[in-house]
Amino acid sequence: MPGSDENGVELTFIHWTYVLFIFGIVGFMLFRRDTTIVSIVGIFAISLAASFSLSESVSSLFNSFIFAVTELMPTILVISIIVAMSKILTISGVNEVMISPFSKIIRTPTLAYWTIGFVMMFISWFFWPSPAVALIGAVLLPVAIRAGLPALGVAMSMNLFGHGIALSGDFIIQAAPKLTADAAGIPVGEVIQASIPLVFVMGAVTTIVAYIFLMRDMKANKPFPVLSTTSSPLQEKKKDLLSNTSKKWFAFLIPLIFLLDVWIMYSLNLQGGDATALIGGTSIIILIVITCFSHKKKGLEKTTAYLIEGFQFGFRVFGPVIPIAAFFYLGDAGFQKIVGDFLPSESQGIVNDLGLALATVVPLTPEVGAITLTSVGIVTGLDGSGFSGISLAGSIAQLFATAIGAGAATLTALGQIAAIWVGGGTLVPWALIPAAAICGVDPFELARRNLIPVGIGLVVTTIVAMFLI
Repeated sequence: MPGSDENGVELTFIHWTYVLFIFGIVGFMLFRRDTTIVSIVGIFAISLAASFSLSESVSSLFNSFIFAVTELMPTILVISIIVAMSKILTISGVNEVMISPFSKIIRTPTLAYWTIGFVMMFISWFFWPSPAVALIGAVLLPVAIRAGLPALGVAMSMNLFGHGIALSGDFIIQAAPKLTADAAGIPVGEVIQASIPLVFVMGAVTTIVAYIFLMRDMKANKPFPVLSTTSSPLQEKKKDLLSNTSKKWFAFLIPLIFLLDVWIMYSLNLQGGDATALIGGTSIIILIVITCFSHKKKGLEKTTAYLIEGFQFGFRVFGPVIPIAAFFYLGDAGFQKIVGDFLPSESQGIVNDLGLALATVVPLTPEVGAITLTSVGIVTGLDGSGFSGISLAGSIAQLFATAIGAGAATLTALGQIAAIWVGGGTLVPWALIPAAAICGVDPFELARRNLIPVGIGLVVTTIVAMFLI
């Protein structure tokens, strides 16, 4: 396959440059080196390979940052607002009263890990993970830390159960299985039914392995670093700004308000960005009310101060992520907006082209089909969306199932699970930022922690799928 295959997918020098820098970025991550410069050089090299223009390649660096910030801005904002709200709740003492009932239940790191995980999974099934992270992190993070679970362990639990198990199955909202089923030409119910054993095998293996590694490191007293920032809600000391009666009232009303949000999401069918916006807006109102009651005459100025510190925290967390996100956005919809229309006319985007090319150079057997669909899911998940490549996974599953004579639903579900676990996500750093930022941990460290458990889970799930085809 020198440059194209029989299906007309042409792999150009642009594609191979992209692959080269993917390996470079992954290698730097594994060796715990910063990837910012590698990502920026990669953007420049890909743009130069496409346009052969030095000025356009230089301009693409700035344009890629603008594109990445635009795509990430909703997440940056909601994280910043949640952090600002959490800070005033902690300083005023409301948070301590609010979490006291949970403290009586969650008394050990083990209980904290599994309780937070299952609550996260349940809420994420109905509203997707991003708003669930905001709801759960604000309330249960201090409880878990008090029980002895490191903030990194809380982030792993929320991320693996929410962006992993719940999102990859998507049994309630059914956005993911609808996309893959349509691409594969089969009913969505068949994909959901086929995905159930695979989702739970993947989820069980990954969360158990992650838990074992976490407990091992805790017993060995290994450090679990958190981000050094004065705006972390966990680093603020409680002050006597409110009376005990006021604290109790606010501690009662705030969870009630968030439960009302949950009911509104359900009744109005708010999902994804709409659900996140509702949580963000509610958090702004809570921030203003608590700050004005706590600081009284200085409430106006203090509200602005808390927001500023929240934004400082948000951009400090996202700062290292924007360059690498900008690079990986080139693999999908971002290429044309950042670099221009330089890919072949039949191209479906760099990442999807690579996935299609991979599928056309392997023999068609159930075993190879399962391995290929997992690989295609992983490759297409590298753009950090998880959803952008699952239609391709469905199409390839249909081709393989036709050649094999069976297994369309299983192969479709397998590709869906691999793409969302990687890109939706538990391995791509900006996909897991909500959990990392709420918990005040480095998203790259969280990605490294997830790598081995998710890798083992994908291997086991692929083997199980071979027997189900």
